[in-house]
Amino acid sequence: MNILVLNGPNLNMLGHRESEHYGTLTLNDIQNIIVDSSPDVNFSFHQSNHEGELIEKLHQISRDGSIEGLLLNFGAFTHTSVALRDALSILKIPKVEVHLSNIHARESFRHTSLTGAVCNGIIAGFGAQSYVLGVRALQQIIQSPKA
Repeated sequence: MNILVLNGPNLNMLGHRESEHYGTLTLNDIQNIIVDSSPDVNFSFHQSNHEGELIEKLHQISRDGSIEGLLLNFGAFTHTSVALRDALSILKIPKVEVHLSNIHARESFRHTSLTGAVCNGIIAGFGAQSYVLGVRALQQIIQSPKA
């Protein structure tokens, strides 16, 4: 099983920013937790602070067909980017959005996820475990019989 974990802006600064919301783990720490939690999965990881680069990555996986599931955390772009939402809607693979913090318990502008509307589901508020739970959800979706 091939899963891409795609992270957006400022997630490269985990461990250095707002630990009350995001904890003290770095993005590399979280990637290691993901890999350790699902050794039977082939993971690829990509992070960008640039919306256009994230869109290009989505277009690339749409064309090449090697990724079976997408785990995504677009950070602030979650709440603002119609362009990322549109690029996600092109993908015909399972997609799960994750957030370290509970976006519904934070500022009101974070309560709406534009990108989550075109995903199979959203997991938020469990810190690094949001990613682990997201992988489990993707595995279930990918392995379930197609109707």
